[in-house]
Amino acid sequence: MIFEMRTYLMKPGTIPQVEEAFATALPGRLKLSPLAGFWRTEVGTLNQIIHIWPYESTAERDRIRAEAVATKVWPPKIADFVLEMEAKILHPAPFSPNFKPGEHGTCYEFRTYTYNVGAIPKVIENWGPRLPARTAISPLIFAGFTEIGPLNQWVHVWAYKNIGERERLRAQAMSTGVWPPPRAEGVVMQRMQNTFAVPAAFSPLR
Repeated sequence: MIFEMRTYLMKPGTIPQVEEAFATALPGRLKLSPLAGFWRTEVGTLNQIIHIWPYESTAERDRIRAEAVATKVWPPKIADFVLEMEAKILHPAPFSPNFKPGEHGTCYEFRTYTYNVGAIPKVIENWGPRLPARTAISPLIFAGFTEIGPLNQWVHVWAYKNIGERERLRAQAMSTGVWPPPRAEGVVMQRMQNTFAVPAAFSPLR
């Protein structure tokens, strides 16, 4: 299983039109493969949308995307609004919930850590034992690493009812020593990025 994470920077003020265009085109696209989730950013880089698509493999991804274009069900009519586009292919960690559909609240936190080369297996090893206690506090939506796109990235997504709850629960996790996991020897975090996003009404995760 792989997940394609697509992040588009849109012209300011166009997000409502973009969401409407996606909602209009989505029924035809969903006949080919499911959508994992769709969000708009509220904190971090603004005027972005994030949409995530699961596939069994890159071969299936290529076939389905080609069919969507050939049958003209996709892409939605948003070209006039797009400033930048980025795509990543993510592999899930063994313990990842893999964007399981559900309703968790209005605040989804997308955290992206960039590590030194070769560090990701150690990150996975250190996270595994800590996650049961951490997910008892708030749900993990996904955890995995980049395979295509910017490499050596560890992407994890958490859900909260709102930002106030996020602050309270993170403080609880840290004060009790549940989180964050220890960093293994030789693991160097080179960059951290954080985005808060709100799900669209048609998102399977919301």
